[in-house]
Amino acid sequence: MEQIIILDFGSQYTQVIARRVRECQVFSQILRYDTPAGKLAELKPTGLILSGGPCSVYDAKAPHCDKGIWKLGVPILGICYGMQLMAHQLGGKVQRGDKREYGPAEIEIEKDTTLFREMAYEQQVWMSHGDKVTKLPPGFKTIAKSGNSPFAVIADDSRRLYGLQFHPEVHHTPNGKQVLSNFIHGICGCGRNWTMKSFIEHSLEDIRAKVGQDKVLLGLSGGVDSSVAAALIHKAIGEQLLCVFVNNGVLRKGEAEGVQKLFGRGLGIRLHYEDATKVFLNRLKGVDDPERKRKIIGRTFVEVFDKAAKKAGKFRFLAQGTTYPDVIESVPIAGNPAAMIKSHHTVGGLPKKMKFELLEPLRQLFKDEVREVGVQLGLPKEIVWRQPFPGPGLAVRILGEVTPARIKVLQEADWIVIDEMKKAGLYYEIWQTFAVLLPVKSVGVMGDERTYENAIAIRAVHSVDGMTADWVRLPYDLLARLSTRIINEVKGVNRVCFDISSKPPATIEWE
Repeated sequence: MEQIIILDFGSQYTQVIARRVRECQVFSQILRYDTPAGKLAELKPTGLILSGGPCSVYDAKAPHCDKGIWKLGVPILGICYGMQLMAHQLGGKVQRGDKREYGPAEIEIEKDTTLFREMAYEQQVWMSHGDKVTKLPPGFKTIAKSGNSPFAVIADDSRRLYGLQFHPEVHHTPNGKQVLSNFIHGICGCGRNWTMKSFIEHSLEDIRAKVGQDKVLLGLSGGVDSSVAAALIHKAIGEQLLCVFVNNGVLRKGEAEGVQKLFGRGLGIRLHYEDATKVFLNRLKGVDDPERKRKIIGRTFVEVFDKAAKKAGKFRFLAQGTTYPDVIESVPIAGNPAAMIKSHHTVGGLPKKMKFELLEPLRQLFKDEVREVGVQLGLPKEIVWRQPFPGPGLAVRILGEVTPARIKVLQEADWIVIDEMKKAGLYYEIWQTFAVLLPVKSVGVMGDERTYENAIAIRAVHSVDGMTADWVRLPYDLLARLSTRIINEVKGVNRVCFDISSKPPATIEWE
Protein backbone atom coordinates (compact mmCIF):
# COMPACT_ATOMS: atom_id res chain seq x y z
CA MET A 1 0.00 0.00 0.00
CA GLU A 2 1.26 3.46 -0.90
CA GLN A 3 1.85 5.60 2.16
CA ILE A 4 3.37 8.88 3.26
CA ILE A 5 5.14 8.76 6.62
CA ILE A 6 5.27 11.91 8.75
CA LEU A 7 8.10 12.22 11.26
CA ASP A 8 6.86 14.23 14.25
CA PHE A 9 9.19 16.84 15.73
CA GLY A 10 6.62 18.20 18.18
CA SER A 11 4.50 20.41 15.95
CA GLN A 12 0.96 21.21 17.02
CA TYR A 13 0.03 20.68 13.37
CA THR A 14 1.43 17.16 12.85
CA GLN A 15 -2.02 15.53 12.91
CA VAL A 16 -3.25 18.17 10.47
CA ILE A 17 -0.51 17.16 8.02
CA ALA A 18 -1.62 13.53 8.26
CA ARG A 19 -5.23 14.55 7.63
CA ARG A 20 -4.29 16.64 4.60
CA VAL A 21 -2.40 13.70 3.10
CA ARG A 22 -5.45 11.47 3.53
CA GLU A 23 -7.62 14.12 1.91
CA CYS A 24 -5.42 13.50 -1.12
CA GLN A 25 -6.62 9.85 -0.88
CA VAL A 26 -3.25 8.53 0.21
CA PHE A 27 -2.66 6.67 3.49
CA SER A 28 -0.47 8.46 6.05
CA GLN A 29 0.93 7.60 9.44
CA ILE A 30 2.83 9.55 12.09
CA LEU A 31 6.05 8.16 13.58
CA ARG A 32 8.59 9.44 16.09
CA TYR A 33 11.18 11.88 14.77
CA ASP A 34 13.99 9.46 15.64
CA THR A 35 12.57 6.37 13.90
CA PRO A 36 15.61 4.52 12.50
CA ALA A 37 16.13 4.74 8.75
CA GLY A 38 16.25 0.93 8.61
CA LYS A 39 12.75 0.65 10.08
CA LEU A 40 11.47 3.30 7.66
CA ALA A 41 12.97 1.35 4.78
CA GLU A 42 11.08 -1.77 5.90
CA LEU A 43 7.80 0.18 5.80
CA LYS A 44 8.52 1.16 2.17
CA PRO A 45 7.12 4.71 2.29
CA THR A 46 6.31 6.41 -0.99
CA GLY A 47 7.48 9.67 0.58
CA LEU A 48 8.45 11.30 3.89
CA ILE A 49 7.32 14.56 5.46
CA LEU A 50 9.25 16.15 8.33
CA SER A 51 6.92 18.17 10.55
CA GLY A 52 7.53 21.51 12.17
CA GLY A 53 8.46 21.85 15.82
CA PRO A 54 9.16 24.35 18.61
CA CYS A 55 12.92 23.81 18.91
CA SER A 56 15.94 25.30 17.17
CA VAL A 57 18.09 22.83 15.27
CA TYR A 58 21.24 24.02 17.04
CA ASP A 59 19.83 23.53 20.57
CA ALA A 60 21.64 20.87 22.61
CA LYS A 61 18.47 18.81 23.09
CA ALA A 62 16.88 19.54 19.72
CA PRO A 63 15.17 16.49 18.14
CA HIS A 64 17.17 15.21 15.15
CA CYS A 65 16.23 12.48 12.71
CA ASP A 66 18.41 9.54 11.67
CA LYS A 67 20.72 10.93 8.98
CA GLY A 68 20.23 7.69 7.09
CA ILE A 69 16.85 8.94 5.84
CA TRP A 70 18.63 11.12 3.27
CA LYS A 71 19.93 7.95 1.60
CA LEU A 72 16.60 6.13 1.40
CA GLY A 73 16.00 7.45 -2.10
CA VAL A 74 12.41 8.52 -1.43
CA PRO A 75 11.07 12.08 -1.84
CA ILE A 76 11.24 14.12 1.39
CA LEU A 77 9.40 17.33 2.23
CA GLY A 78 10.54 19.36 5.23
CA ILE A 79 8.08 21.82 6.76
CA CYS A 80 9.37 24.74 8.89
CA TYR A 81 11.60 23.01 11.49
CA GLY A 82 11.72 20.04 9.12
CA MET A 83 13.19 22.26 6.39
CA GLN A 84 15.70 23.79 8.79
CA LEU A 85 16.79 20.33 9.97
CA MET A 86 17.17 19.24 6.34
CA ALA A 87 19.44 22.19 5.63
CA HIS A 88 21.37 21.73 8.89
CA GLN A 89 22.09 18.02 8.43
CA LEU A 90 22.96 18.29 4.73
CA GLY A 91 25.61 21.02 5.04
CA GLY A 92 23.64 24.27 5.06
CA LYS A 93 23.38 26.84 7.81
CA VAL A 94 20.50 27.84 10.08
CA GLN A 95 20.53 30.91 12.32
CA ARG A 96 18.15 32.84 14.50
CA GLY A 97 16.53 35.53 12.38
CA ASP A 98 16.80 39.26 13.03
CA LYS A 99 13.03 39.24 13.34
CA ARG A 100 10.51 36.48 13.74
CA GLU A 101 7.88 35.71 11.11
CA TYR A 102 4.50 34.67 12.51
CA GLY A 103 1.16 34.83 10.74
CA PRO A 104 0.24 35.67 7.15
CA ALA A 105 3.03 36.34 4.66
CA GLU A 106 3.60 36.37 0.92
CA ILE A 107 6.17 34.35 -0.97
CA GLU A 108 7.44 35.05 -4.45
CA ILE A 109 8.19 32.00 -6.59
CA GLU A 110 11.40 32.50 -8.56
CA LYS A 111 11.87 29.10 -10.24
CA ASP A 112 9.48 26.56 -11.71
CA THR A 113 8.98 23.42 -9.68
CA THR A 114 6.46 20.60 -9.48
CA LEU A 115 5.54 21.80 -5.97
CA PHE A 116 3.91 24.92 -7.44
CA ARG A 117 2.76 23.53 -10.78
CA GLU A 118 0.06 25.72 -12.38
CA MET A 119 0.06 28.12 -9.44
CA ALA A 120 0.53 31.89 -9.35
CA TYR A 121 4.04 33.26 -8.75
CA GLU A 122 2.86 35.08 -5.64
CA GLN A 123 1.28 33.01 -2.89
CA GLN A 124 -0.21 33.89 0.48
CA VAL A 125 1.09 31.53 3.18
CA TRP A 126 1.20 31.08 6.96
CA MET A 127 4.57 31.43 8.67
CA SER A 128 5.53 30.47 12.22
CA HIS A 129 9.28 30.63 12.80
CA GLY A 130 12.08 32.56 14.48
CA ASP A 131 15.00 30.75 12.82
CA LYS A 132 15.76 30.66 9.12
CA VAL A 133 18.09 29.04 6.61
CA THR A 134 20.96 31.41 5.80
CA LYS A 135 23.07 29.10 3.61
CA LEU A 136 21.84 26.37 1.29
CA PRO A 137 23.28 22.84 1.43
CA PRO A 138 25.20 21.65 -1.66
CA GLY A 139 22.88 20.71 -4.51
CA PHE A 140 19.95 22.89 -3.35
CA LYS A 141 18.48 25.91 -5.10
CA THR A 142 16.10 28.64 -4.04
CA ILE A 143 12.56 28.20 -5.31
CA ALA A 144 10.80 31.06 -3.47
CA LYS A 145 11.56 33.90 -1.08
CA SER A 146 9.57 35.97 1.42
CA GLY A 147 10.10 39.42 2.85
CA ASN A 148 11.94 37.93 5.81
CA SER A 149 13.59 34.89 4.26
CA PRO A 150 15.61 34.60 1.03
CA PHE A 151 15.14 30.81 1.24
CA ALA A 152 11.40 30.40 1.88
CA VAL A 153 11.25 27.33 -0.40
CA ILE A 154 14.26 25.23 -1.35
CA ALA A 155 14.75 22.15 -3.51
CA ASP A 156 17.26 19.54 -4.67
CA ASP A 157 15.37 18.05 -7.60
CA SER A 158 17.97 15.38 -8.31
CA ARG A 159 17.50 13.85 -4.83
CA ARG A 160 13.82 14.89 -4.63
CA LEU A 161 14.37 16.83 -1.40
CA TYR A 162 12.18 19.88 -0.75
CA GLY A 163 11.82 22.38 2.08
CA LEU A 164 9.03 24.83 2.93
CA GLN A 165 9.54 27.55 5.53
CA PHE A 166 5.75 28.02 5.70
CA HIS A 167 2.97 25.65 6.82
CA PRO A 168 1.00 24.27 3.84
CA GLU A 169 -1.20 22.10 6.08
CA VAL A 170 -3.11 24.93 7.81
CA HIS A 171 -6.20 26.63 6.43
CA HIS A 172 -4.40 29.99 6.58
CA THR A 173 -2.30 28.91 3.59
CA PRO A 174 -5.06 29.03 0.92
CA ASN A 175 -3.24 26.88 -1.65
CA GLY A 176 -1.41 24.70 0.85
CA LYS A 177 -3.43 21.59 0.07
CA GLN A 178 -2.49 21.95 -3.60
CA VAL A 179 1.19 22.21 -2.66
CA LEU A 180 0.92 18.99 -0.63
CA SER A 181 -1.01 17.31 -3.46
CA ASN A 182 1.74 18.29 -5.92
CA PHE A 183 4.32 16.72 -3.63
CA ILE A 184 2.28 13.57 -2.99
CA HIS A 185 1.01 12.95 -6.53
CA GLY A 186 3.42 14.89 -8.73
CA ILE A 187 6.71 14.12 -6.98
CA CYS A 188 6.04 10.92 -4.99
CA GLY A 189 3.86 9.50 -7.77
CA CYS A 190 1.08 8.31 -5.46
CA GLY A 191 -2.31 7.30 -6.81
CA ARG A 192 -5.63 7.94 -5.08
CA ASN A 193 -6.29 4.56 -3.52
CA TRP A 194 -7.06 5.41 0.13
CA THR A 195 -10.86 5.44 0.25
CA MET A 196 -13.27 4.32 2.93
CA LYS A 197 -14.80 1.82 0.52
CA SER A 198 -11.43 0.11 0.08
CA PHE A 199 -10.81 0.40 3.83
CA ILE A 200 -14.05 -1.44 4.61
CA GLU A 201 -13.29 -4.20 2.11
CA HIS A 202 -9.80 -4.80 3.54
CA SER A 203 -11.03 -4.51 7.15
CA LEU A 204 -13.70 -7.17 6.67
CA GLU A 205 -11.09 -9.54 5.27
CA ASP A 206 -8.63 -8.73 8.08
CA ILE A 207 -11.25 -9.20 10.84
CA ARG A 208 -12.40 -12.56 9.46
CA ALA A 209 -8.81 -13.76 9.05
CA LYS A 210 -7.78 -12.65 12.54
CA VAL A 211 -10.87 -13.81 14.44
CA GLY A 212 -11.56 -17.08 12.64
CA GLN A 213 -14.20 -18.99 14.60
CA ASP A 214 -13.48 -17.25 17.93
CA LYS A 215 -15.73 -14.77 19.71
CA VAL A 216 -15.37 -11.02 20.13
CA LEU A 217 -16.53 -8.81 23.01
CA LEU A 218 -17.01 -5.05 22.50
CA GLY A 219 -17.74 -2.32 25.02
CA LEU A 220 -20.46 -0.24 23.36
CA SER A 221 -20.97 3.36 24.47
CA GLY A 222 -23.43 4.50 21.81
CA GLY A 223 -20.91 7.05 20.53
CA VAL A 224 -19.65 7.28 16.95
CA ASP A 225 -16.43 5.28 17.35
CA SER A 226 -17.72 2.25 19.26
CA SER A 227 -20.92 2.17 17.17
CA VAL A 228 -19.04 2.12 13.86
CA ALA A 229 -16.62 -0.49 15.23
CA ALA A 230 -19.58 -2.65 16.28
CA ALA A 231 -21.27 -2.34 12.88
CA LEU A 232 -18.05 -3.14 11.00
CA ILE A 233 -17.20 -6.19 13.12
CA HIS A 234 -20.82 -7.43 13.01
CA LYS A 235 -20.78 -7.19 9.22
CA ALA A 236 -17.63 -9.33 9.22
CA ILE A 237 -18.49 -12.04 11.77
CA GLY A 238 -22.16 -11.63 12.74
CA GLU A 239 -23.21 -13.60 15.84
CA GLN A 240 -19.60 -14.10 16.94
CA LEU A 241 -19.74 -10.52 18.28
CA LEU A 242 -21.32 -9.60 21.61
CA CYS A 243 -21.59 -5.95 22.66
CA VAL A 244 -21.72 -4.98 26.32
CA PHE A 245 -23.36 -1.66 27.13
CA VAL A 246 -22.63 -0.36 30.64
CA ASN A 247 -24.89 2.29 32.16
CA ASN A 248 -22.54 4.33 34.36
CA GLY A 249 -25.29 6.56 35.70
CA VAL A 250 -23.98 9.71 33.99
CA LEU A 251 -25.43 9.13 30.54
CA ARG A 252 -27.67 11.56 28.71
CA LYS A 253 -31.43 11.48 29.13
CA GLY A 254 -32.87 8.43 27.35
CA GLU A 255 -29.42 7.19 26.30
CA ALA A 256 -29.67 3.70 27.80
CA GLU A 257 -33.06 3.03 26.22
CA GLY A 258 -31.98 4.46 22.87
CA VAL A 259 -28.86 2.31 22.55
CA GLN A 260 -30.74 -0.88 23.43
CA LYS A 261 -33.48 -0.07 20.92
CA LEU A 262 -31.12 0.75 18.05
CA PHE A 263 -28.48 -1.94 18.40
CA GLY A 264 -30.31 -4.78 20.07
CA ARG A 265 -33.57 -4.57 18.14
CA GLY A 266 -32.89 -2.30 15.18
CA LEU A 267 -29.53 -3.59 13.90
CA GLY A 268 -29.80 -7.11 15.24
CA ILE A 269 -26.46 -6.98 17.08
CA ARG A 270 -26.18 -9.20 20.17
CA LEU A 271 -26.26 -6.82 23.13
CA HIS A 272 -25.84 -7.29 26.88
CA TYR A 273 -27.05 -4.38 29.04
CA GLU A 274 -25.41 -3.82 32.43
CA ASP A 275 -26.94 -1.20 34.74
CA ALA A 276 -24.17 -0.21 37.16
CA THR A 277 -25.55 3.20 38.11
CA LYS A 278 -25.41 2.58 41.86
CA VAL A 279 -21.82 1.34 41.77
CA PHE A 280 -20.53 4.36 39.84
CA LEU A 281 -22.42 6.96 41.86
CA ASN A 282 -21.38 5.45 45.19
CA ARG A 283 -17.73 5.72 44.18
CA LEU A 284 -18.16 9.31 42.98
CA LYS A 285 -19.60 10.50 46.30
CA GLY A 286 -17.69 13.48 47.66
CA VAL A 287 -15.35 13.65 44.63
CA ASP A 288 -15.00 17.02 42.90
CA ASP A 289 -11.54 16.80 41.30
CA PRO A 290 -11.89 16.32 37.50
CA GLU A 291 -9.01 13.86 37.11
CA ARG A 292 -10.17 11.77 40.07
CA LYS A 293 -13.62 11.57 38.48
CA ARG A 294 -12.14 10.35 35.21
CA LYS A 295 -9.94 7.75 36.89
CA ILE A 296 -12.72 6.46 39.14
CA ILE A 297 -15.07 6.09 36.19
CA GLY A 298 -12.35 4.45 34.07
CA ARG A 299 -11.39 1.92 36.75
CA THR A 300 -14.99 1.16 37.64
CA PHE A 301 -15.92 0.66 34.01
CA VAL A 302 -13.16 -1.90 33.58
CA GLU A 303 -14.27 -3.71 36.75
CA VAL A 304 -17.95 -3.80 35.74
CA PHE A 305 -17.10 -4.75 32.18
CA ASP A 306 -14.81 -7.55 33.39
CA LYS A 307 -17.60 -9.06 35.52
CA ALA A 308 -20.08 -8.81 32.65
CA ALA A 309 -17.56 -10.46 30.32
CA LYS A 310 -17.09 -13.41 32.66
CA LYS A 311 -20.86 -13.90 32.88
CA ALA A 312 -21.17 -13.80 29.09
CA GLY A 313 -18.80 -16.71 28.47
CA LYS A 314 -15.41 -17.20 26.85
CA PHE A 315 -14.11 -14.62 24.43
CA ARG A 316 -10.71 -14.44 22.79
CA PHE A 317 -10.90 -10.87 21.49
CA LEU A 318 -11.80 -7.53 23.02
CA ALA A 319 -12.83 -4.95 20.42
CA GLN A 320 -12.48 -1.20 20.95
CA GLY A 321 -13.40 1.87 18.93
CA THR A 322 -9.85 3.21 19.21
CA THR A 323 -9.08 5.82 16.55
CA TYR A 324 -5.79 7.25 15.30
CA PRO A 325 -5.88 10.42 17.47
CA ASP A 326 -6.45 8.18 20.53
CA VAL A 327 -3.28 6.29 19.71
CA ILE A 328 -1.19 9.40 19.04
CA GLU A 329 -2.36 11.44 22.04
CA SER A 330 -2.14 8.60 24.51
CA VAL A 331 1.49 7.72 23.79
CA PRO A 332 3.77 10.68 24.68
CA ILE A 333 6.67 11.08 22.27
CA ALA A 334 10.07 11.80 23.79
CA GLY A 335 11.12 15.30 22.89
CA ASN A 336 7.59 16.35 22.04
CA PRO A 337 6.62 19.24 24.33
CA ALA A 338 2.91 18.78 23.76
CA ALA A 339 1.34 18.18 27.17
CA MET A 340 -1.31 15.52 27.77
CA ILE A 341 -4.12 17.77 29.01
CA LYS A 342 -6.52 15.06 30.15
CA SER A 343 -6.16 11.38 30.84
CA HIS A 344 -7.48 8.96 28.23
CA HIS A 345 -9.04 5.66 29.14
CA THR A 346 -9.68 4.27 25.67
CA VAL A 347 -6.07 3.24 25.12
CA GLY A 348 -3.87 1.40 27.56
CA GLY A 349 -6.50 1.25 30.30
CA LEU A 350 -7.01 -2.52 30.40
CA PRO A 351 -5.71 -4.47 33.39
CA LYS A 352 -3.26 -7.29 32.69
CA LYS A 353 -5.60 -9.83 34.26
CA MET A 354 -8.06 -9.39 31.38
CA LYS A 355 -6.72 -12.05 29.03
CA PHE A 356 -7.97 -10.70 25.73
CA GLU A 357 -6.37 -10.03 22.38
CA LEU A 358 -7.24 -6.55 21.15
CA LEU A 359 -9.24 -5.97 17.99
CA GLU A 360 -9.20 -2.30 16.93
CA PRO A 361 -10.47 -2.02 13.35
CA LEU A 362 -10.64 1.80 13.38
CA ARG A 363 -7.15 2.31 14.76
CA GLN A 364 -5.91 3.89 11.52
CA LEU A 365 -8.77 6.36 11.08
CA PHE A 366 -9.46 9.97 11.97
CA LYS A 367 -12.93 10.95 13.19
CA ASP A 368 -14.18 12.18 9.80
CA GLU A 369 -13.08 8.89 8.23
CA VAL A 370 -14.88 6.93 10.96
CA ARG A 371 -18.07 8.85 10.16
CA GLU A 372 -17.73 8.06 6.46
CA VAL A 373 -17.32 4.36 7.26
CA GLY A 374 -20.49 4.58 9.36
CA VAL A 375 -22.39 6.14 6.46
CA GLN A 376 -21.25 3.42 4.07
CA LEU A 377 -22.26 0.75 6.58
CA GLY A 378 -25.77 2.20 6.70
CA LEU A 379 -25.81 3.48 10.29
CA PRO A 380 -28.48 6.11 10.99
CA LYS A 381 -27.64 9.80 10.91
CA GLU A 382 -28.22 10.26 14.64
CA ILE A 383 -25.34 7.85 15.32
CA VAL A 384 -22.91 8.73 12.54
CA TRP A 385 -23.19 12.49 13.00
CA ARG A 386 -23.69 12.46 16.73
CA GLN A 387 -21.59 15.11 18.43
CA PRO A 388 -18.59 13.89 20.49
CA PHE A 389 -19.46 12.87 24.04
CA PRO A 390 -16.80 12.32 26.73
CA GLY A 391 -16.13 8.82 28.05
CA PRO A 392 -16.78 9.90 31.66
CA GLY A 393 -20.16 11.23 30.50
CA LEU A 394 -21.95 14.03 32.28
CA ALA A 395 -19.62 13.62 35.28
CA VAL A 396 -17.14 16.01 33.66
CA ARG A 397 -19.90 18.47 32.78
CA ILE A 398 -21.03 18.61 36.40
CA LEU A 399 -18.48 20.85 38.05
CA GLY A 400 -18.06 19.73 41.62
CA GLU A 401 -19.60 16.67 43.23
CA VAL A 402 -21.71 14.29 41.12
CA THR A 403 -25.01 13.47 42.84
CA PRO A 404 -28.29 11.96 41.56
CA ALA A 405 -30.02 15.33 41.97
CA ARG A 406 -27.34 17.23 40.04
CA ILE A 407 -27.30 14.57 37.30
CA LYS A 408 -31.06 14.99 36.89
CA VAL A 409 -30.71 18.77 36.54
CA LEU A 410 -28.01 18.49 33.88
CA GLN A 411 -29.77 15.71 31.96
CA GLU A 412 -32.87 17.86 31.58
CA ALA A 413 -30.90 20.98 30.57
CA ASP A 414 -28.73 18.98 28.16
CA TRP A 415 -31.82 17.45 26.51
CA ILE A 416 -33.27 20.92 25.91
CA VAL A 417 -29.99 22.13 24.34
CA ILE A 418 -29.92 19.21 21.92
CA ASP A 419 -33.62 19.55 21.14
CA GLU A 420 -33.37 23.26 20.33
CA MET A 421 -30.19 22.84 18.27
CA LYS A 422 -31.91 20.18 16.15
CA LYS A 423 -35.02 22.34 15.71
CA ALA A 424 -32.77 25.21 14.57
CA GLY A 425 -31.04 22.91 12.05
CA LEU A 426 -27.68 23.46 13.71
CA TYR A 427 -27.00 20.26 15.66
CA TYR A 428 -25.35 18.41 12.77
CA GLU A 429 -23.56 21.55 11.57
CA ILE A 430 -21.64 22.18 14.80
CA TRP A 431 -18.83 20.09 16.30
CA GLN A 432 -20.19 20.17 19.85
CA THR A 433 -23.03 21.77 21.79
CA PHE A 434 -23.81 20.97 25.40
CA ALA A 435 -24.81 22.21 28.83
CA VAL A 436 -22.58 22.44 31.92
CA LEU A 437 -23.82 22.53 35.52
CA LEU A 438 -21.80 25.11 37.45
CA PRO A 439 -20.82 24.70 41.12
CA VAL A 440 -22.42 28.01 42.05
CA LYS A 441 -25.86 29.27 42.95
CA SER A 442 -27.22 32.72 42.37
CA VAL A 443 -30.16 34.85 43.46
CA GLY A 444 -33.17 35.09 41.18
CA VAL A 445 -36.84 36.05 41.20
CA MET A 446 -39.54 33.60 40.08
CA GLY A 447 -43.23 34.17 40.70
CA ASP A 448 -42.51 37.24 42.85
CA GLU A 449 -40.41 35.07 45.15
CA ARG A 450 -36.68 35.13 45.77
CA THR A 451 -34.80 32.03 44.54
CA TYR A 452 -31.29 30.82 45.17
CA GLU A 453 -30.61 28.15 42.58
CA ASN A 454 -28.20 26.64 40.05
CA ALA A 455 -26.55 28.20 36.98
CA ILE A 456 -26.19 26.39 33.65
CA ALA A 457 -23.54 27.29 31.06
CA ILE A 458 -24.07 26.53 27.37
CA ARG A 459 -21.06 25.59 25.24
CA ALA A 460 -21.08 25.56 21.41
CA VAL A 461 -17.87 25.19 19.39
CA HIS A 462 -16.74 24.75 15.80
CA SER A 463 -13.82 22.37 15.21
CA VAL A 464 -12.41 20.00 12.61
CA ASP A 465 -10.69 17.47 14.85
CA GLY A 466 -11.05 18.75 18.41
CA MET A 467 -7.42 19.90 18.57
CA THR A 468 -8.45 23.55 18.28
CA ALA A 469 -11.93 25.10 18.47
CA ASP A 470 -13.70 28.42 18.19
CA TRP A 471 -16.94 29.30 19.95
CA VAL A 472 -20.03 29.48 17.75
CA ARG A 473 -21.91 32.77 17.44
CA LEU A 474 -25.36 31.32 18.06
CA PRO A 475 -28.32 33.52 17.04
CA TYR A 476 -29.72 35.65 19.86
CA ASP A 477 -33.23 34.29 19.40
CA LEU A 478 -31.90 30.72 19.80
CA LEU A 479 -30.03 31.70 22.96
CA ALA A 480 -33.20 33.31 24.26
CA ARG A 481 -35.20 30.12 23.65
CA LEU A 482 -32.55 28.01 25.34
CA SER A 483 -32.50 30.26 28.40
CA THR A 484 -36.28 30.48 28.65
CA ARG A 485 -36.83 26.74 28.31
CA ILE A 486 -34.09 25.69 30.70
CA ILE A 487 -35.20 28.12 33.43
CA ASN A 488 -38.88 27.29 32.97
CA GLU A 489 -38.59 23.53 32.53
CA VAL A 490 -35.61 22.49 34.66
CA LYS A 491 -36.41 22.62 38.34
CA GLY A 492 -33.54 24.11 40.33
CA VAL A 493 -32.10 26.43 37.64
CA ASN A 494 -32.59 30.20 37.59
CA ARG A 495 -29.68 31.41 35.44
CA VAL A 496 -28.18 30.49 32.02
CA CYS A 497 -24.77 31.67 30.74
CA PHE A 498 -23.06 31.33 27.36
CA ASP A 499 -19.40 30.29 27.10
CA ILE A 500 -17.47 32.46 24.58
CA SER A 501 -13.95 31.03 25.05
CA SER A 502 -12.00 29.24 22.33
CA LYS A 503 -9.47 26.38 22.45
CA PRO A 504 -6.78 27.34 23.23
CA PRO A 505 -6.65 28.81 25.83
CA ALA A 506 -9.74 26.97 27.15
CA THR A 507 -10.48 23.31 26.49
CA ILE A 508 -13.74 22.24 24.84
CA GLU A 509 -14.95 20.36 27.90
CA TRP A 510 -14.96 22.26 31.20
CA GLU A 511 -13.29 19.38 33.06
